[in-house]
Amino acid sequence: MGGKKKILLVDDEPHVTLVLSRKLERAGFVVETARDGEEGFAVACNFQPDLVISDLQMPRADGLTLATTLASNESTSNIPVLMLSGRGFLLDTNLAASTRIARVLEKPFAASDIIENALEILEASSIDHPRGQAA
Repeated sequence: MGGKKKILLVDDEPHVTLVLSRKLERAGFVVETARDGEEGFAVACNFQPDLVISDLQMPRADGLTLATTLASNESTSNIPVLMLSGRGFLLDTNLAASTRIARVLEKPFAASDIIENALEILEASSIDHPRGQAA
């Protein structure tokens, strides 16, 4: 994977975004943040991240709404999503296929878990959807 990969981190808890964004930046990623799914979609359209890491439960628009909106928009439809869940969210295969949710990581988690999952998803995504090519 050449160049720095871009990650959009979407979470309504400021301490989570602060800590995770710093850890991701130290791991070599370029990181933008958003506070909810609505803001996350707007940032994704402009930032064009290689991966979205989103909390499931947020005000205004939750992570599932964000993933669905990203998947339905031509400019963001190939962006994989790593969903963070605190309540045992089970992802069925139809939902995963229709939203590009690559994985669900349950809280509590370590920053190293997120980095490891992000690297694996990005590696798989670069094989499945090379930059500049349609799905």
